[in-house]
Amino acid sequence: MQKICAVVLCAGDGKRMKSQKPKVLCEVLFKPMVNWIEDALKEAGIEELCLVCSDKSDEVQKAVSSAEIAIQFERRGTGHAVMQAKEFLLRHKGEDCIVLCGDAPFMSAEVIAGSYQHHKNGGYVMTVITAELQNPFGYGRIVRDAENGCVSSIVEQADTDSATAPIREVNSGGYWFNVDFLMQAMESFTTNNKQGEYYLTDSVSYAAKKGLPIGGYKAKDPDVILGANDRAGLLRLNEIARMKNISKALADGVEILLTDGVIIANGVQIGADTRILPGTILRGNVTIGTGCTIGPNTVIENCTIGDNTVINASQLFDSQVGSGVRVGPFSYVRPNCKIEDHAKIGDFVELKNSTIGKKTSIAHLSYIGDTDLGQNCNMGGGIITCNYDGKHKYRTTVEDNAFIGCNTNLVAPVTVEEGAYVAAGSTITENVPKKALSIARARQVNKENWQGIK
Repeated sequence: MQKICAVVLCAGDGKRMKSQKPKVLCEVLFKPMVNWIEDALKEAGIEELCLVCSDKSDEVQKAVSSAEIAIQFERRGTGHAVMQAKEFLLRHKGEDCIVLCGDAPFMSAEVIAGSYQHHKNGGYVMTVITAELQNPFGYGRIVRDAENGCVSSIVEQADTDSATAPIREVNSGGYWFNVDFLMQAMESFTTNNKQGEYYLTDSVSYAAKKGLPIGGYKAKDPDVILGANDRAGLLRLNEIARMKNISKALADGVEILLTDGVIIANGVQIGADTRILPGTILRGNVTIGTGCTIGPNTVIENCTIGDNTVINASQLFDSQVGSGVRVGPFSYVRPNCKIEDHAKIGDFVELKNSTIGKKTSIAHLSYIGDTDLGQNCNMGGGIITCNYDGKHKYRTTVEDNAFIGCNTNLVAPVTVEEGAYVAAGSTITENVPKKALSIARARQVNKENWQGIK
C-alpha cells in the first residue's frame, strides 16, 4: 500500500461512560479501543495517522504516541471533526485517506486492506465500508444504483421511508477518500439539518451532484460497525471479543471446560491439549505450550509457559516458565523471573526478579527475591531472602543441590555453595562453603519449673 494515510475520530468525551478519560481509551479486552484501530491500520500497512481529539488530547497522545493530533474544541458532527485535520490532509494531497471511528474497535486490517483494494480497482473518489445486519434499525441505510451498484445515497434512520427502511446494508462509519476530493467536498458541508451539524456523509451527495462514482465495500463480518457509547455497550464489545478469542482457542485444540470468567486477550498463543479452567485471565504477550493446565482463578500477563506445566490459582507477570513446572496454588510470580523445567513453586510463594533452576522446589510460604537458585535445590517452608538493606538491593545465590531448612533468612549479599545445608531457623549473613552444614541460631536453653511473671 502506497501513498495512504488515516484520520481517526477520537473526540468523544466519555460522558455516557461516566468516565474521566476520553471514550476511545475505554478498554476492550484490556486494550483501549483506539489501540485496536491503531493496530489494524499498522497491520494493513498504514503508518501516517492523525487523531482528531477533544481538549483531553494528552491522554490519547500517550496511547498512540506515533500519531499526529488535531483538536476539535466543539462537537459539531463528523464532517466538522474531519475539518480539524485539514493541515494533515493538505500534506497528503494526491493520496488516499481512510476515515475511521476510534470507538469501533472491530474494524480489522483485513477489511481495511480489502476496502482499499476495492476503492482503487473501482476508481472511486470515495468508498463507504458497509455491513449487512439482520436488524438495521438505528443505522444509515446504503442505497445503491440499480445499474452499476455504486452507492447513490446514505439515508439516516430518521429519514427512512417504506422503500429504504427495509434495506439491511448499513453504513459502518468508515470511509476511503481521495484526499483531493475530500478537501473539495468539505468546502460544501453545511449545517442545514435537524442537528445543526456538519455531516461527513454529505460527501455522498456532493459526489452525486458532480457525477463522481462512490464505491461500497461490504464487510463479511458485521461486527465491524459496532461501537460503544456507554458501559453497557462496552460490556457487549468485551463479550463479543472474548467469545471470538475463546472460539479461536477451541479451534486450535485448546480445552475449555467452562467459559465462566475465562478471558483470552488478543495475541495470546495457546498450544493444543492445554486445559483452561474457569476464572483464568490471559493478557498481553502470552505464549503457553501444549498439555498444560492453567487455572482455575489464574492471571498470566506477558509470560512464556512451556509444555505440560500446571499453574493453579496463581498470578504471573513478565516472566518465563519452563516445561513440567508446578506453580501454586496461591503463588505470586513478579516480573523478571525465570523458572526452569520441572521446578516446583508451591502455595503462598512469592518470586521476584529471580532464577529458579531445574527440579528445584520451593514448597510453600516463602519469599524469594533477587535470587539465583541452582538445580535440584530444596527450599523448606518459610524461606526469606532479605534483599534490601533500606538503601540498596542485593542478590542471593544458592548453588546446585543445596538444602535450605525451614524458617531460614538469607541476608543478601550471600552465597550458599553447591551441596551445602542450612539448618532450620537460621539467619545466614556469611557465605556457606560447599557441602558444609551451617547453623546460625542460639543454643536452646530450658529453664526448669519456670513460672513466668506472676
